[in-house]
Amino acid sequence: MKSILLLFLTSMTLPIFSCRNKHMGNEQQEPPIIIYKKEKDTSSREKSPVISISDTITPSMIVLCMKDSASSSERIGIKLSNIYNKKLKEVIRLNKLTITGPKIAWYRTSSPPFYFEAGIPVDKKPSKLPKKVYIKNMNGGNAVIAHYYGPYGLTFYAYEVLKEWMKSNDKKQSLLPYESYVGESYDKDGNPIDPYKVRSDIIFPYR
Repeated sequence: MKSILLLFLTSMTLPIFSCRNKHMGNEQQEPPIIIYKKEKDTSSREKSPVISISDTITPSMIVLCMKDSASSSERIGIKLSNIYNKKLKEVIRLNKLTITGPKIAWYRTSSPPFYFEAGIPVDKKPSKLPKKVYIKNMNGGNAVIAHYYGPYGLTFYAYEVLKEWMKSNDKKQSLLPYESYVGESYDKDGNPIDPYKVRSDIIFPYR
């Protein structure tokens, strides 16, 4: 495993990357790389996220999934919480499944409305699945991961870093990128945790 610690960008470079990002939704790639961008310019008020890169091998997973959409980046968190903490948790409880890893999400669009899939890795395929819940079998393999600490609205910087890594190392995507939420955004009392202390992984499978 190779690890390079990146204290990503200074406040002077943030506006430049924000401008570049506006055009990335039109790039034709197979499979597509999803680049997140903010709906409002908050770059001047937020410090840069911290990102470290790992070249590794991901394990195979059975993932319990649902699809949904959100009209804004703020609504994504609300929708994900409902899927993870209510709908999928109930399926896991009824089928007596064991959660085997952090929550996962795949994003299909880079601007509103946001279309996404949300999933939780489990130990086995359930015997009964309710409507709109399905299983995604993920094969393990080579992947480069950005370990991200910072506000969710700035995660597009991690995608930029990963794109540059893929280009520099002459790698091609093998599957759609996805995000893994290792840390919790709220404590046990329901209070928000400092986002610079919460880890999210952005994962690019490659060949």
